[in-house]
Amino acid sequence: MNASKCKQQQVRKRGHDLIRDPLLNKGTALTREERKALGVEGLLPHRVMTMEGQARRVYEALEGKSTPLGKYVDLADLQERNEQLYYRVLADHLEELMPIVYTPTVGLATQRYSHVYRRGRGIWITPDHRGKIAQVIRDAVGDRDIRLMVVTDNEAILGIGDQGAGGMALAIGKLALYCAAAGIHPRHTLPVSLDVGTNNELLLEDDMYVGYPGRRLRGKEYDDLVQEFVEAVVEVLPGAVVQWEDLRKDNALKILDRYRDQVPSFNDDIQGTGAVVLAGTISAMRISGKDMTDQRVLVYGAGAAGLGIVRQVRGAIIEAGGEPTQVGVMDSRGLLVSDQDFPEAYKRDLAMPLELAREMGMGNPEDRRTLLDVVRAFKPTVLVGASGQPRSFTEEVVKEMARHVDRPVILPISNPTDLSEAYPADVMEWTDGRALVATGSPFPPVQYGGREYQVGQCNNVFIFPGVGMGALLAGCQTVSSAMVRSAAYALAQNVSQEELDAGMLFPEVSRLREISRKVAEGVMRVAAEEGIGESMTDEERLQRLDDFIWEPVYPEYVPA
Repeated sequence: MNASKCKQQQVRKRGHDLIRDPLLNKGTALTREERKALGVEGLLPHRVMTMEGQARRVYEALEGKSTPLGKYVDLADLQERNEQLYYRVLADHLEELMPIVYTPTVGLATQRYSHVYRRGRGIWITPDHRGKIAQVIRDAVGDRDIRLMVVTDNEAILGIGDQGAGGMALAIGKLALYCAAAGIHPRHTLPVSLDVGTNNELLLEDDMYVGYPGRRLRGKEYDDLVQEFVEAVVEVLPGAVVQWEDLRKDNALKILDRYRDQVPSFNDDIQGTGAVVLAGTISAMRISGKDMTDQRVLVYGAGAAGLGIVRQVRGAIIEAGGEPTQVGVMDSRGLLVSDQDFPEAYKRDLAMPLELAREMGMGNPEDRRTLLDVVRAFKPTVLVGASGQPRSFTEEVVKEMARHVDRPVILPISNPTDLSEAYPADVMEWTDGRALVATGSPFPPVQYGGREYQVGQCNNVFIFPGVGMGALLAGCQTVSSAMVRSAAYALAQNVSQEELDAGMLFPEVSRLREISRKVAEGVMRVAAEEGIGESMTDEERLQRLDDFIWEPVYPEYVPA
């Protein structure tokens, strides 16, 4: 059984060493017996508190903070003092606090990272570590049983770009959701920043900047450092699952394809985003009564997220008997069509055949430059925003789409909130309440036509915790496309009828722990079917999840 499920825990540390260890410190919840046995008598106030009492005190203090960043800093401080209590508070108030530890507040935290820095957490791999990365990881990990890493090179953070060492805040936030939403014990997790420099002039000129103070490694130097890092992970932490996060799209594609069979890994920006959009599309079909073969999907944005969306949605359409040409993609120059010269090779796979473009009246490049032109000609049933271009889904564009489809599916998923392609209230107004809307960041409910519509979050958080945990518990050596697609189907199948009736394409965030488990089950099942994961019965699969999933409650400490 996983150690995190035990009611008792043997502890070697004593005194100050114990209460300064955030994974062990229980603070005022240490009992009289524990204080005496572990040498902390006199180091804490007299009263013994329960975890529930501590959590209430923390939450009351958070309510007194006037800004999201202030709450973020308070929670980060708590995580550095007492991780078990941190996750108790987060789990109890997940819907309210997820926007603080994740999008959108984490975007501001990455930008302000050097100015709110408190304590090193995770591992920074810099150019100075070349030739000794394995030893750096070995020293940093110590005797911790690391099974899951979120790794970023900090260059493409959300929609705000190169944030240098501040990208660590995003990796920490992702892992916090693994722990709170999927029940992975924090002792198994490790955030990693490949701090290969920054080209952000504001950071380079900031005398408070804590990261590596040089320009980004490029080309062979960058590739060699990543190669050494992957080899070090295989050597020091064999079997650990790696989630690649916020890499520039060319590096993201190259790293994903090059290392997916060397280390069990996936890219959340590519695969997670694709899966969550596919899940939203399936949920919309449950409401509209349409089939996947009826869909025409237009993806506005051809970066890493756009690529992932096309791969997942196009694969599902083909699997259902449809055509790959039912998916169109736009970048900053307009619709991708096969007659163009693409500097990025992957865009050739996303391009629409010229013959089809001609049939729709877009044979001339001038006829396919604007979103309005493409919507008018392509007549999408699903419009996905992955562009980072705020308010680009204008009233004219949305009304044009609504002219040719009864229930237009509109997914402005760019993060953080101020980069969203449209506001749900506007979309509902422009479509007379017919649109099915979900967003990347949280938005309040929309009042329209005498009823209230809930806005679901088309957020990767419904995908990546279950994918990572499922791959880990299946013992996979690779993470396949079918495993990721199974996550999308599991998510869509577990949106309740009540949630659909409220206009939601995704579950309530409060159900995230339940959903992550369902996603993990699906991932483990498909891994076994493909022969890349351990074969087990349904009962064995459920038991493995039961044994592994951690609840943030204090165990009883006994001296080792």
